[in-house]
Amino acid sequence: MKALLKYSLLCLLFTGISCGEAPENKKAVTEDPGSENVENNGDSKSGKVILFFGNSLTAGMGLDPEEAFPAFVQQKLDSLGYEYTVVNAGLSGETTASGRNRLPWVLTQDVSVFILELGANDGLRGIPLEETRSNLRAMIEQVREENPEAAIVLAGMQIPPNMGPAYTREFREIFPTLASEYETALIPFLLEDVGGIPELNQDDGIHPTKEGHRIIAGNIWPVIEEVIRGKDSILP
Repeated sequence: MKALLKYSLLCLLFTGISCGEAPENKKAVTEDPGSENVENNGDSKSGKVILFFGNSLTAGMGLDPEEAFPAFVQQKLDSLGYEYTVVNAGLSGETTASGRNRLPWVLTQDVSVFILELGANDGLRGIPLEETRSNLRAMIEQVREENPEAAIVLAGMQIPPNMGPAYTREFREIFPTLASEYETALIPFLLEDVGGIPELNQDDGIHPTKEGHRIIAGNIWPVIEEVIRGKDSILP
């Protein structure tokens, strides 16, 4: 990746389970969530920040950070002249409960756009749906409290029918329902055209390959571009 790429990385990957217990990210920075000594390759304090807050899907489990979809979003931003810095705050194994606990530290910086990509691990573990819903709701409200000007984007997720059709259906509906309730932007399904396709996923069948991440970036780009155009149009 070119040196001028403004890709900021907060890879906080610890030993533990991920969405599918795949190998750890190749370039993990293992730090305590409260540590200030985390790799950050961009000057996120001086410009507008797009922060991806998620689990191993956001972190790019099993790949180099430059091969995860937040990096491809940064490339798209740069190619179109948008002056935004992408921060990857993905953490392998993150549930909505642990994300809710980690969020205050992440929000120590100003954020222009906050993408919330959590819930997949809850669904795969069969965590009660009301707990997942409550945690997502609390995180949306905390972002609004700490960064009132930040636009929030909720990443929709679906899970296999292992937990039964009722659980699977209600899990899927959590995301559009919350997006409507809080009037946030919504990525209908993060893994559209990637999930369940063997050649676009690593050997675990859960974590996308580099090409899978490229497709994910394409899925979410129209939503992000609409959000940042809306924000930029109201700037003085």
